[in-house]
Formats: sequence, structure tokens, C-alpha cells
Amino acid sequence: MKIAMGQINPTVGDILGNVAKMSDYATEAGRHGADLIVFPELSLVGYPPKDLLDIDAFIESNLKALDELARQTVTTPAMLVGFVDRNHMKKGKRVFDAAALLHQGRVVFIQHKSLLPTYDVFDEARYFEPAAAISVFDFQDYRLGITICEDMWNDRDFWPEPLYPSDPVETLAQGGANLLINLSASPFAIGRQNLKWRMLKHTARKFRLPLLYINQVGGNDDIIFDGGSVALNDQAQLIAHAERFAEDLVIIDTARLTKTIPDASIHELEDVYKALVLGLRDYVRKCGFRKVVLGVSGGIDSALTAALAVAALGSENVLAVAMPSPYSSPGSTADAAVLAKNLGVECLTLPVTEIFQSYKNTLRPAFSGRGEDVTEENLQARIRGTLLMALSNKFGYLVLSTGNKSELATGYCTLYGDMSGGLAVISDVPKTMVYQLARYVNRNGELIPQASLTKPPSAELRPNQCDQDSLPPYDILDGILRMYIEELKSIGDIVAAGYARTMVEDVIRRVDANEYKRKQAAPGLRITSKAFGVGRRMPIAQKYSWRQGRPEST
Repeated sequence: MKIAMGQINPTVGDILGNVAKMSDYATEAGRHGADLIVFPELSLVGYPPKDLLDIDAFIESNLKALDELARQTVTTPAMLVGFVDRNHMKKGKRVFDAAALLHQGRVVFIQHKSLLPTYDVFDEARYFEPAAAISVFDFQDYRLGITICEDMWNDRDFWPEPLYPSDPVETLAQGGANLLINLSASPFAIGRQNLKWRMLKHTARKFRLPLLYINQVGGNDDIIFDGGSVALNDQAQLIAHAERFAEDLVIIDTARLTKTIPDASIHELEDVYKALVLGLRDYVRKCGFRKVVLGVSGGIDSALTAALAVAALGSENVLAVAMPSPYSSPGSTADAAVLAKNLGVECLTLPVTEIFQSYKNTLRPAFSGRGEDVTEENLQARIRGTLLMALSNKFGYLVLSTGNKSELATGYCTLYGDMSGGLAVISDVPKTMVYQLARYVNRNGELIPQASLTKPPSAELRPNQCDQDSLPPYDILDGILRMYIEELKSIGDIVAAGYARTMVEDVIRRVDANEYKRKQAAPGLRITSKAFGVGRRMPIAQKYSWRQGRPEST
């Protein structure tokens, strides 16, 4: 039998659009002689649908769409489709995360998802009832063992501490399955691809069964899905793989499972770049925008964000805005202009000096007897945020904020200022990786000015300001942040790794004290194992660690 892997980029809630896409892919698969095409987890509604699952009309629309797809299989190959099924029992959650096999005009088999993750970005037990039973299904000459995403992630011989008491794959293998199929919506994170690859190979090798893994691709809100669907034979050798970070259609002939290909190589920095471009493009497109606007300062963060925006949307859809203040250096202003020219984007210059002086004049009576401090620095950032939002309102452009993970972690950012925006593109990218990505952007020629890469980073909100006046060197800071945020290490563990205790304590105090800022930040694209946002849910009003009382508003 010929099986097609339909690696598609569905939009959450766009049921009609997703149906049209699956119909087109099935028709194309039929032209290549496919007997069956497999789509990712919840492909009919997009993943994750979140609280749309609480709306009865949404569930009903998805079921009607499933029937429509089933009717199409009179003239197309059979389809294996992820959808939301109703729970008709009188107990449990209202719906199931499900896969339906559609053939010759009807639904011939349904398998519900068994294992419902509730860690990191996942919250499936909030919505779904786990499967009551798992069974194989005979289709043509195969006994299909159909699983959905997490159902593949609980092998007790692979995981030192399995999260669930059962292993659906083992149950299907014992039930006589001779072909394993996994419908997935597995998000991208640095390092996860290697883990996923080892796990899939382990499963195919352990049960001596061919395995098809079909993963969603695309960005939905802050989560990015990298695709990378694969087919393995019963020796865990690679038979076929789909593109990563792009839609793809791949045909596998089960009569040729001995024809292997080399394992695909993984390049971490390239993956991160492609993930950010894909996540940015899909967020803009799926939210109904066409163009974006962002501030460019001559610094590395705004330069990288602008380059990513051009790669995602095209230079004609990016507006850069330079907003020099009294403390902006001539070099930074020049670097912003060179960046815009290199990228081919329109660049407005809107000086903020007069506005800044007007604010200070207005506030002078209230601030009588007090010297200038961080208040005046933040005024400049907030003026810039106001100007960007005005352009957004007038022209309907989405504002991109440009802060990186190191800044957001330590509160080195201004609420209602540089944090203003609809998407925080690099908010999960540590500062040290910002420089790495900028050099990757310049791999075929200079787009980001060399001066932006070499000058000391500075917010330029006061004379001769440098980031390192307030923060540790970024290579040290990012190491501490990685251990504390992503690896959940204690102060003692971090100090034992070679970092000075006073510095560690200061960094952690900053991280804990600025949770209230991050709760008000724009959504950010997730590329690490622990991003700020839905994957890291810390309380604001708490005193577990360094938090003492109410933080000053900054």
C-alpha cells in the first residue's frame, strides 16, 4: 500500500480552510497513487484549540466537516484525520482528542487519545477525556496501530520515569499491529528534535514494527511546530522524511521499506532561525495582518527582529521607525539607517527630544526637589511605544517588540515602552544567541551592520550608558538564567557550577521580582524548553524566593 504523509499547517478554528487544505492534499496524494493519506493531530481544528473546545457549536462544526471529508473519500484516497469527538458517556469530559479513518465515503474507525499531557505548554486534561480502549484496525493488508502524539511518549524502557501507568504502543503491538501510525502536534524547542528522533527509533526497534510519525507544522500563537514527519522501517532505519518548518507531502510505499536514506542532519542555529521566521509569518498572517512596524535603534536586538520580519513577510511589508532621543549616539542613528537600506525597508525618523522635554516640563512641579533617575529613562521608552502604537492604529500594522529573553528575565525593559507590541519576536532568545543569529543572518553578506554586532549593548537612555552598568556580562548572565529558568536549578546548584553567589542571588532576585512585567508582555515565540508565558506559570504575589513586598513600577 502507498501511504501519504500530509504534513500541513492548519489554522486554529479555520475549520473550512483546514478542510479545503486537506482535500487538496488528498487529491494530490491520489495523483501519486496513494491509498491512504495521514494528517496531524487535531488537523481539522488546528492545535491547540484551547477554550474553543468549550463551545458546542465549534464541536458540531468540526463533526460536520469530518462528514464532508468522509464523503470526499469516494473519489480520493482514504484519510486518517485528527478531529474532536464527542463523549457520549454520562461521565468524564465532554470531548475526546481523536483520529478518524475515512474510507469510501464514511467513517470506518475512530481511535481516541489515551495519554493527555498537562506539563509545559500542554493542558489537555482540562478538556479531553482519555480513551476508554485502544485497538488495532484492519485496513487493506495491514493491522494499523493508531496513536496520537503523547501516546508515543511513555515507553518504560526509554523514559527513566514514565508519566503514565500504561503504554498505548505496547498495547497495540501486543494486539497484533503490524504498522504503527502516530498523528502529532509536537512543538519545536531547542534540543527536542534529537530527543524525538531517538525516541521514535527506539520504538520502531523495540517492537520491530514500521512506524509513521506525521507532525503538524506552523505557528499557532506562541507555539511553533517544526513538522519533520518521518517513516521508519522495522529496523528503525529512515525510509522517508518531510521538510522541517514547511508544509510537505511525502509518499511511502510499504512494499519498499528496505530502501533506506541517511538520517537528516540537525543544525541548531538554522533551526532557531527558521522557527522564528515561521512563527512570525504565521502569527501575522493568522491574526489577519499584512504589515508590521517596529522601532530600530541601531542596536542588535531591533536589527535582528527587523531581519526576521523581512525574511518572514518581505521588505515591502515592514516599516522601520528610528526615534532618536537626546542620548542617541550618531553612530546608532547611522546604523539604523544602514540596516533599513540593507534590508530594503521603508524607515521613518521620528525624533522624541521635543516630546521628552515637554513631558519633563509637565512633570517638573510634581518632581520638585528630586533629581533625574530611571523615571526619565523610562519616559523616553514610553514615548517611543506611544509613537509605534499610533502608527499601528493609523495604518493597521502589527507592532513588533524587540526585547530578548535576557532582558525580559531580569526586568531590563519598560512596561508600556519597549514592551509595547502585538508580538515579542525574540523574547525567548537569550542575548548571546541574538548575536549568533545576527551572524547567521549575515552569512551571505552584511544585512545587519557590523557596528551593531561589535559595539557594547546600550539602551542609550542616559549619557554613556551600557547594559553592563546594571547587568552581568551576557555570557555569564545567560548561563545563570538557563540553569534557573530552563533547568529549574537551585541557587546552590548554580553556584556549584562556578558562578559567584552574590551574582547568582542578584540575578534570581531580578527574575522573581519582575514576574509582573512578563505577565503584561506581548506573546513571544517559544524556542527553548521553558519560555515565559503559557509554559512557565509563576505567581506574581508570592514570597517563596527573593520576592519581598511590592516591586517599584518601572
